[in-house]
Amino acid sequence: MRTRLAKLLTLSLLTLVCSAQAQEPSAADTSRHKPLAMDGFHDPALPSIDILQEPGDVLGALPSSTSGNMVDWNKAVRDGYIQPRATLEKQGKIKTLDLDIYFPNTAGADVVRFPHKEHTQWLDCSNCHPVPFAEKAGATQISMLEILMGEYCGRCHGAVSFPLTECSRCHSVSYEEYLKIREQQQD
Repeated sequence: MRTRLAKLLTLSLLTLVCSAQAQEPSAADTSRHKPLAMDGFHDPALPSIDILQEPGDVLGALPSSTSGNMVDWNKAVRDGYIQPRATLEKQGKIKTLDLDIYFPNTAGADVVRFPHKEHTQWLDCSNCHPVPFAEKAGATQISMLEILMGEYCGRCHGAVSFPLTECSRCHSVSYEEYLKIREQQQD
């Protein structure tokens, strides 16, 4: 299942990169991206290095991030740079869910806010429900150790999504703010 999900996400990202390339935005910022001949993965002595497109030529015009390939993919979707596909097989309407789930039991760290909208603009619900997450909020007990070991959120984060070293991207709500949100939801 993990391999299938990783392949699906990788193919989705490739589709998005191609979609972004097709828009031909102006004045790309290529400085965030190393040239292929200097990235440590590609052999600069091979003739194919001249055939491949430089990452900065495609990714440089997209909104920036602080990690991974330096692209804020969610902002790229919101701002209309790219349009993810509903499935790999055919184009269709993506069904997004605008619902935040909060995880307050974080051993003193800020509360985790899970934004369904930012996840469902990329993934169908069946990628996460009912496995590895039950559909009822709080029904699945998870720990940071399990996430770091590649389970739950760690199936994508640290592999095909932003790394787990950016704690504040998930632990983003103070406990006091969470209490206010919970109070408003109960009204």
